[in-house]
Amino acid sequence: MDLGLVEAAQRGDRDSFADLMRSVGDGLYALAYRILRDPHLAQDAFQETAIAAWRQLPNLRDPERFEAWIHRILVHACYAESRKRTRWTSNIRVIGVDEDPAHDREPSILDRDELERGFAQLSVDHRAVFVMHHYVGLSLVEIADRLGIPAGTARSRLHYASQALREALAQDAAPLTPKERLA
Repeated sequence: MDLGLVEAAQRGDRDSFADLMRSVGDGLYALAYRILRDPHLAQDAFQETAIAAWRQLPNLRDPERFEAWIHRILVHACYAESRKRTRWTSNIRVIGVDEDPAHDREPSILDRDELERGFAQLSVDHRAVFVMHHYVGLSLVEIADRLGIPAGTARSRLHYASQALREALAQDAAPLTPKERLA
């Protein structure tokens, strides 16, 4: 890290701050993406970090600790983006009238992680049919109509999506062999 850039940016030099952000930007974005697992949220967190860093940079006591300082700002921006996303998704959550509140439990973190890996293996076409059928509750005929595809194609996509998810979940549940543990 170029200490001269940090000190110049602290004095209000915009070009130095831009150079500073270019030097750490890729690493900050990569960190935000790994935390948030969403490129748009990661971009938002990075932008919030850049704004906060520019505003708070004059208060940085030890310019040599710039990287640690900006990483801390980034992590807090990621937390804020994550909370925004949670609030937003909870506002549009569809709750059935006949659901039993005792069974209104969120899946565990491991279950969600397995499902995320399974969904990542599906094509967008398969994912769309699966989500429309299982989460939105549309029939295959309704899905076919909305997507402009034959009902047989919708049925086939649902079948292959379900099969791929079952295989992905079974693969995650299978114990590792001794060779796989060492790899």
